[in-house]
Amino acid sequence: MIYTITFNPALDYISQVDNFEVGKINRTKTEKILPGGKGLNVSIVLKNLGLESTALGFIGGFTGEELQRRIEAQGIKTDFIKVKNGITRINIKISSDRETALNGNGPEILEEDIQELLEKIENIKKEDIVILAGNVPKGINNNIYEIICVNLERNGVTFIVDATKELLINILKYKPFLIKPNREELEETFKVKINTEEDIITYAKKMQLMGAQNVLVSLGGDGAILITSDNQVLQSDAPKGKVLNTVGAGDSMVAGFLAGYIENKNYEYSLKMGIATGSASSFSMDLATKKDVEKLLEQI
Repeated sequence: MIYTITFNPALDYISQVDNFEVGKINRTKTEKILPGGKGLNVSIVLKNLGLESTALGFIGGFTGEELQRRIEAQGIKTDFIKVKNGITRINIKISSDRETALNGNGPEILEEDIQELLEKIENIKKEDIVILAGNVPKGINNNIYEIICVNLERNGVTFIVDATKELLINILKYKPFLIKPNREELEETFKVKINTEEDIITYAKKMQLMGAQNVLVSLGGDGAILITSDNQVLQSDAPKGKVLNTVGAGDSMVAGFLAGYIENKNYEYSLKMGIATGSASSFSMDLATKKDVEKLLEQI
C-alpha cells in the first residue's frame, strides 16, 4: 500500500478572473472547489493513474468532513485524524494574468494527535511506500518529519519526501528513496546562485551525498533533471502546452515518477512519466488524468 501524509490539508477554492484588480469587485469566470494539500494531490493523481493509496493527515470541523467526503468520493481510502480545535483550512486561488493565493492556517494539532499519527505509522509494513509532502503548520515541532523518517527507516519502509528547508535537510541522513527540490530550493539550501545545468547537477549530487537515493530537480517548463541511485544523470524537456494552473503540478510529478517506477523500475521511464504527469496538471484546471498523461508522454 502507498500512504500519503498531509499535515495541513485544505479545501482549495479556485477561480478564474479576467483582469483581476486589487481593491475592486472582481467577477469570477469559472470557479470550483477541490481537496488540496500536497500529499492529497499525490493520492488523487495516483488514483487517476490506476494506483491505490491511503491518505493520512489531520482534519477538523465541517470543512474537514467535506474534505474527507470529496476524497473518498474519488475512491481514495482515508485514515484521517480528527482534531478537536479549529477547522480544516480553505485556500483561495485566483487565476488571472498572474496567480494569487490566500492560504488559511488550519486547525490546532495537539500532542495527542501527533502520537496517534505515529502509532499509525508504526503499523506501516516494509513492503509499503510512504510519501511525506508539504510543510507542517504552526505549533508543530519542525523535527516531526525526522521523527517519522526514523521510524520508517528502522522498519525498512521506502519513503519519498517533498519538502523544503530544514524539513528536507534534516531527513536526508535517513536515505529517502526520492526527493524533489527545484532550482530555487537548491539555491536556498546551499546559499548559492545557480546559473547553469551543470550547477544544478553539482548541487543535486551534493544532496545525494547527504543521503538521498534519487534527486529529481523540477525545472518547470524546462523539464527536469534526475540524479539516480545508480549514478545516472538523466534530463528531459517538458512538452509544450498552455499553462492554466500550476497548483499541484509538483505533486503530480512525484505521483507520475512513482507510478512509472512501480510499473517497470526504469529511471528513464519514471522521469518521463513524472514530467508528463506534472505537465498534464499544469495544462489543466484540475489534476492530471491518465489519458492526458499518455498523450503528453508521446511528446517526451
